[in-house]
Amino acid sequence: MYTATLSQETIQIPGAPPIPGLKFRHYRGESDLPAMVKLNNLVYTADQTGELETLAQLTHHFAHFKNCDPHKDVVLAELDGELIVYSRVSWVQQDDGTTVYRLFGNIHPEWRRKGLGLALLTYNEKRLRKIAQESDHNGSMPQFFESFGGNTTPGNNALLENAGYEIERYFYEMIRPIDVPIPVSPLPEGLGIRPFREAHNRPIWEAINEAFRDHWGYVAGTEDDYQRFLHSPTRKTRLWKVAWDGDQVAGMVLNNHFEHEDKAFNQKRGWTDPICVRRPWRRRGLAKALIAESIRMFRNMGFDDTALGVDTNNPNGALNLYEHMGYQLDKTWMSYRKEMK
Repeated sequence: MYTATLSQETIQIPGAPPIPGLKFRHYRGESDLPAMVKLNNLVYTADQTGELETLAQLTHHFAHFKNCDPHKDVVLAELDGELIVYSRVSWVQQDDGTTVYRLFGNIHPEWRRKGLGLALLTYNEKRLRKIAQESDHNGSMPQFFESFGGNTTPGNNALLENAGYEIERYFYEMIRPIDVPIPVSPLPEGLGIRPFREAHNRPIWEAINEAFRDHWGYVAGTEDDYQRFLHSPTRKTRLWKVAWDGDQVAGMVLNNHFEHEDKAFNQKRGWTDPICVRRPWRRRGLAKALIAESIRMFRNMGFDDTALGVDTNNPNGALNLYEHMGYQLDKTWMSYRKEMK
């Protein structure tokens, strides 16, 4: 057992490698966030995930945590003053009664394959078991540990699989070159796309919640989730394509793009995501029309391509639609689960 002490804090991490100068501690506050962003981006670059994070994004994320006390559920490790580990646990109860206990971790690329990952995974599972025991979660319903991996993170995947995790679900990240012809996709009769107004926030949010209710892992949004939606530092409402039927939201594509990633990767990528259509307006070509309109918008703006993410087992045939619209597989992501025993 390696015990690390920093100030008056002591965290015991059984099995952690005895690296000279390595110190574990919990999250202290916003002063930790810049170093966490730096570490996360080192990891994402090394793993070729195609994503980068900003301080504004991580600050927003920490301000709206759900079922996570960062001062207890976040573990950081420093080596000679440099942050080399950031791990976090949280939990969520799905609408079907299943409780999912989530684990997240990033380790500096230069300090991988030394035993840190396994030690932290074991430590975090123990923390989640304690949370489960102290909570009022229905123990008769399924309970799982959950973490995520991708086709560019083989080391992470091997760690999870060796610890008994199995792939539960696949997700595709798909890219569409901007010059691929756009299928003819007229908007269904009686529907119209309107410019965004602030008064549209609540009905758009409620429509999202309703539309995704039949998706895997659905959790009903709370008022805090709504506030997170309202104040996201990345939202660009001028790009949204929302279809209305009278005073009802029928469907939407909440388009976005991330300037910091475009600059870093020398690209101009528009995200036609998330996409949803409410049940009364499905099977009428609305999603196809909204996606086509979004692609045209990004093409007129001079973008290189558009992208989106999809659950490969989406119950409404989304993957087939996206392939029809010209999207091609770029990366694969996996949800890993292990039954909590």
